[in-house]
Amino acid sequence: MTLAPPPLASAAPAAPAAVPPAARQLCATARITAVAAPSGESRLPVLDGEGPLALRRLTSHDGAARVCVVGAMSAPVGGDHLRIEAAAGPGSDLRVTAAAATLALPGHHPGTARYDVALDVADGARLDWLPEPLITAAGSDLLQTTTVDLAATARLVLREEQVLGRAGEDTGRLAARLTVRRAGRVLLDQETAYGPGVPGWDTAAVLAGHRAVGQLLVVDPAYEEQPVPVRILGAPDGAGQAVVTPLAGPAALVTAVAPDALAVRRLLDAAAIPTGW
Repeated sequence: MTLAPPPLASAAPAAPAAVPPAARQLCATARITAVAAPSGESRLPVLDGEGPLALRRLTSHDGAARVCVVGAMSAPVGGDHLRIEAAAGPGSDLRVTAAAATLALPGHHPGTARYDVALDVADGARLDWLPEPLITAAGSDLLQTTTVDLAATARLVLREEQVLGRAGEDTGRLAARLTVRRAGRVLLDQETAYGPGVPGWDTAAVLAGHRAVGQLLVVDPAYEEQPVPVRILGAPDGAGQAVVTPLAGPAALVTAVAPDALAVRRLLDAAAIPTGW
């Protein structure tokens, strides 16, 4: 007589493997490339976003390639690493904006979040980098870097605005660096830091109680012949002030501090730096 084999014991479900904190943190890169078409218009052969960095092609009526960065989820949070790379090829015209402000949050995991922007502008090309403000929520910790490489005949308009804390709350910690090179030589290399653990950031020598900062950098070969004059701008209601400074390069830099993002934007707009474009 043949005996049937004993029934197999049911295996207990395996416990889920532990996921290290680093694996739960988000890394995402978006890439934008503009090229000049024979017709004179600029086109976008590369428009690739991932994670929270969604990219949308915008309608253009002047031949420029226009892109809007749309936040598809809350980021950056603790430990995240986001990066945007944008390149304007020879003779092209690229304009990049954003749909909303970027909000840095503390997240559930420790660690400094990073938000890196790398811009490359070739000969005869123009790039406008005009995002909405970066807001550092209480408890957040963010390192923001912006690196720009310009050819000798390239033109650039770059705006950065930072709001330290949401309404009625303290700010998180923000360290930022802006590095701009033109024809391989450093035009501007600037580091700033605000928030908990940063000595003197809220004193009269730095922000003097303001909670929003901004700057507008314009690089144009035309400034070699006619530099932008130094000017000091004050808001009509006393809500902040700005200074316009020419840079050897040739370039002009507007720096503003104010109580809020709206006041900073008004000061930067009031600078009205001529570009001749």
